[in-house]
Amino acid sequence: MESKYNERKPISRELPEMFRPPINRAMRTLDRSFFRRSVPLSAARIFKASDISKIRKELTKSNDVLSVPRLNAIRQVEGQDGSSLKALLLREDLKADDKSTWSPTIKELVEKGTVDLGPYDLTLDYDYWTYPEIIHSILPEDMDEIPQGFTQVGHVLHLNLRANYLPYKHLIAEILLDKNPTIRTVINKTEDVGSHSQFRTFPFELLAGENDLNVIQHEQDCEFRFDYARVYWNSRLETEHRRLVEKFRPSEMVCDVMAGVGPFAVPAGRKKIFVWANDLNPHGYEVMQDAVQRNKVADFVTPFNEDGRDFVRASGRRLLEAEPVTVTMHHKIRRDKKRKIEAGEEEQLPPPPTYTRPSFVDHYVMNLPADAIEFLDAFPGVYSGKDALFAPHTEQKLPMVHVYCFSGNSDNEVDDHIDICQRISERIGYKITVDDCVGGSGDQEVELAIHNVRLVSPKKQMFCASFRLPREVAFRKV
Repeated sequence: MESKYNERKPISRELPEMFRPPINRAMRTLDRSFFRRSVPLSAARIFKASDISKIRKELTKSNDVLSVPRLNAIRQVEGQDGSSLKALLLREDLKADDKSTWSPTIKELVEKGTVDLGPYDLTLDYDYWTYPEIIHSILPEDMDEIPQGFTQVGHVLHLNLRANYLPYKHLIAEILLDKNPTIRTVINKTEDVGSHSQFRTFPFELLAGENDLNVIQHEQDCEFRFDYARVYWNSRLETEHRRLVEKFRPSEMVCDVMAGVGPFAVPAGRKKIFVWANDLNPHGYEVMQDAVQRNKVADFVTPFNEDGRDFVRASGRRLLEAEPVTVTMHHKIRRDKKRKIEAGEEEQLPPPPTYTRPSFVDHYVMNLPADAIEFLDAFPGVYSGKDALFAPHTEQKLPMVHVYCFSGNSDNEVDDHIDICQRISERIGYKITVDDCVGGSGDQEVELAIHNVRLVSPKKQMFCASFRLPREVAFRKV
């Protein structure tokens, strides 16, 4: 489940007033039995079951059938002789005892004796109304917006309520729990991510449901199992995870510096991309080890538990000195097919595909938007003394760096891009400008691209800045 940055959403009044839930602004403990309403309507009783489809089409065409969200207009009613008949609920302004409200179609059907009209009391209860409809009937009238920004991680629904909603937090949580069948636990973030931990976890309070944050989360056809209280996960970034992974090619080498539990690394491994995935959080490292095995990517993904700067500084040398790795993906064939191939009754299969891990890093991923730019100071000298191994001496290019960061949500996005370039330049000791993009007027070899990821808050935007590591940085003597 995904939501936008704004936890408030304008109230939708799509239901006609007579179908809305009763109002109780004083409610502080959820009373589900309070939400019950009887709506007086009219219904067209259909005498022959074989006529139901035909009559429904006619009355729908004439706009006589009740049209209210989530309500089935077909009902079971009792005929005058006690028999069971099907009936169609009619629009709320049509009265069975007032022919002046009848349409020509209704009049014609009644005259033919195909249907007759009678009163029908429609009962609506708590189960009918949605979360926005229920909570709107409880919150003060001056709150014309409702808290509706939440994230689902496994069976946990994570709220980030503003102060004015806190008096209603348990009501909000209980209703959300009732109205979302895949949710078993509702929590509310009490302080910012990382405020008490370098591992990007956050303090929270349990508002409703089970006190169980051990979740199973699926993303990009991969399964992750973790304690949400001990690791960082953001379901809102699934689109971004997918976007970046799609840039990588099979047999490329990726170093994921702040890998978390592996939302970049594990899906990349499934694409036959080699990944060294590092995270400082010991529990995140353990979860990533489990995800690597669970998703069968151990041939491609290797977890590390190191400081990010140390990992970057050692990565180039470590990979150059590592033993070669070649992965052969053997064909999976049935036994009967194998016997036929061996007997010459079927053609031989093509050779199994092989993937060889490069000796050079193709991409660095740095997904720690609050601090990742600060870690760029680990790159100067990462390939010091190795310049003869790279272009123009060989065809090998220096790695692309994909660093995530926050910046202000300026009216002119170019201002944000300039700010990001200045901050990158300060950390790597080399000037990068917004003109260093492909097709720009600056240094084309940098291949700068700044992608707008998501709006975090009205004044906070998340970006991914991608650039090729400059020679002056990579080969610097340090």
